[in-house]
Amino acid sequence: MPQTTFHSFASNRRSSARARLIIQTLWLLLLVWAAGVAWVPRALGATVELPAEVVQDKIRGGLIGHLLGDLNGLKHEMKYIAEPGNVTQYTPSLPDGAWTDDDTDFEWVYIVAIQSRGVTQIPAKDIPALWRKHINRLFWCANQYARQLMDLGMEPPLTGYVQFNPWSDFNISGQFVSESWGLISPGMPQTAARIGLNYTEVAISGEPAQTTQLFDAMIATAFLTDNLDQILDAGLLAVDPKSVVSQVVKDMRAWHKQQPDDWRATRRLVKGKYSRFNGALRDRNGFELNSASVIGALLYGQGDYVCTSIAAFNFGWDADNNAATACTIVGVLKGAKWMMSRGWQIKDLYRNTSRDNMPANETLTSFGDRLVAVAERVIVEKGGKDVIHDGRAFYEIQLEAPANLEPLPDQAELTARLRASLKPEIEDGILRGASDQQRARAAYEAICLDLARSFSEKNAGEWAKGIEALQGYPKVVGVLFFEADTPAGEQLRQRALAAGLKKPEKRVRIW
Repeated sequence: MPQTTFHSFASNRRSSARARLIIQTLWLLLLVWAAGVAWVPRALGATVELPAEVVQDKIRGGLIGHLLGDLNGLKHEMKYIAEPGNVTQYTPSLPDGAWTDDDTDFEWVYIVAIQSRGVTQIPAKDIPALWRKHINRLFWCANQYARQLMDLGMEPPLTGYVQFNPWSDFNISGQFVSESWGLISPGMPQTAARIGLNYTEVAISGEPAQTTQLFDAMIATAFLTDNLDQILDAGLLAVDPKSVVSQVVKDMRAWHKQQPDDWRATRRLVKGKYSRFNGALRDRNGFELNSASVIGALLYGQGDYVCTSIAAFNFGWDADNNAATACTIVGVLKGAKWMMSRGWQIKDLYRNTSRDNMPANETLTSFGDRLVAVAERVIVEKGGKDVIHDGRAFYEIQLEAPANLEPLPDQAELTARLRASLKPEIEDGILRGASDQQRARAAYEAICLDLARSFSEKNAGEWAKGIEALQGYPKVVGVLFFEADTPAGEQLRQRALAAGLKKPEKRVRIW
């Protein structure tokens, strides 16, 4: 690149960064001012004191909203694809209590582990053991694939790269494993996003990682303001402006402004622009349609809990996950006391129906207690503290402006970097593997990184042993051949077949 061009490019980048910093700073000052006027007695600089009982009530309200949206939304899941739903009446209820579902129970496992270990961000190297102990069934798509890669000895973030996990570049796991991290980071959108990425990138990356940052920033901001525009602004500041996710949010705001009373017209526009895969699973399970549905539910719900829920159900696609995310935000705005005062039948129970070696019968109260306890530690870890004024408890919180912590990666560059960094390990596994697991992992990674041919031509005998070892992991081979209904999955299958891996004669039982 010529030097003058480079300087121009760098100058533009610096100008863009400065502009973003100015916007973030102004946004933060506005939030501090707004919070102080609304209900916070003190707001000095970037520190705000929030009444402890209010924050705790909002955390519990977010949890209840999360559970109601998820479990009441299950009957609408994947029901409205070509056309929207027509739900007109809805009363939130959990008369028999809540139960574990993948929209909430991944986070539950992590929250319990965070409490027992005293570490907010569990190291990536420890996460596979946590999954093997607790998460072995009732998972799908990106999470299911990541779980099988762990059996090969692979760790995050590799388990969440599309080079190895063909679901990871579009699956909505970046959304539905994110809500709790916003709840434990009140007023701290960067902290929420950073913690969220630590856990969602076990199975996803790229655009779905932008959804983690989007929704965690929005949830964390909802502790400070009930203004949906400010909450959406925070979400936008948290995502890569070049991302599709950023454009989805901008589209939804523009379409809502054009037709504020016609959600069906907006839904048609969403489907017309973002249903782009000829009805494949991505047109139901992809981040584009479902992120749009969450934003649409919030915009058309206008802060009303029931209306937001109905809108999320009717927008459709993966409706339970979308309702869970939107209703977490509104649950924070309303608080648990308000929600429980509505007369809705909600039993104080969270039954474990899916996760091994976890409490059999948690309650909504005890789950909320866990979130509150972790939130208190996060506040302190980030420079805040507990304070007392006139006998009343407050949290002093170091406020953060939302910012994009993880931009979109250049996939070609990432692939080249992975090849360079993993090739010695792959070679060692193929030529000198001390175990079937090491040989199988090496063979799988070589196939994924398009290195199989060079190894098989130079070391045919050792390569054959690697393929044999990989064939000995039927669940890994099973998700590759039967559960990866994606373009990346098809490319990976063709590489695997060319490398000598055999397709099983029948579908493999994963769990």
